[in-house]
Amino acid sequence: MNPILRRLTLAALPAFVAAGCASTNDLEQTRAQVVQQQQRLQQIESKISNEQLLEMLRQVEILKAETAKLKGDVEVLTYNLQTTQTRQNDLYNDLDQRLMPLEGKTAAPAAAAGETAGNPAVAQTQPTVDPVQAGYDQALGLLRQRDFKKAIPALKSFIDANPQAAQAPDARYWLGVAYNAERQFQPAIDTYQRFIELSPNHPRVPDAMRNLGGCQRDLGDTARAKSTWQALIKKFPKSEAAQKAKQQLASLK
Repeated sequence: MNPILRRLTLAALPAFVAAGCASTNDLEQTRAQVVQQQQRLQQIESKISNEQLLEMLRQVEILKAETAKLKGDVEVLTYNLQTTQTRQNDLYNDLDQRLMPLEGKTAAPAAAAGETAGNPAVAQTQPTVDPVQAGYDQALGLLRQRDFKKAIPALKSFIDANPQAAQAPDARYWLGVAYNAERQFQPAIDTYQRFIELSPNHPRVPDAMRNLGGCQRDLGDTARAKSTWQALIKKFPKSEAAQKAKQQLASLK
């Protein structure tokens, strides 16, 4: 080899070696950075996955709770519906029993009026139909037909027009029953209380007190319902209403 070329090659060799070392170091550093970035990316992905999983689990728990609540609501509504139907049937049965003894009394004036209108000869011998009794019978007829919406204004009108009539206390009691049947519990309560206040010795007072307690219970005022039924049992212990009130008290416990 030419001595001059040899000297040039030897002089340049350290620079080439240094350049090679520098490139290797850069490559290793770059590789290390890539590994670090990959590790960070995996950590981020893992964190995101965990958060998504936790959120999904949270949503599942929320749905479970909402489903359980809805099931509970359905059970409560079903129970309330069955209870309401039972109470309504009891009210209708009680209404039929109370009205049955009045069938003949209310039918007689109407029949007499029909005979009088169709036979002038009979009209001269038959007594004139009492308009007060006729008005009461008409209102009571609506109640017997379970047309409570029409019975309510009819009974109210009768009471307003005939506050001192012998039928007024009964009309007020039946007005409370009509309100009760229409589930207008507060007007029913007011009417029963007014009836008891004005006619404390009326034979229907025990029934009015029992119905009053039932309306208070249906409005959610169980404390007043208990108090009313306990007062009924104490005041009229041998009455049929008191025996039913005992059963209703037991159902509240």
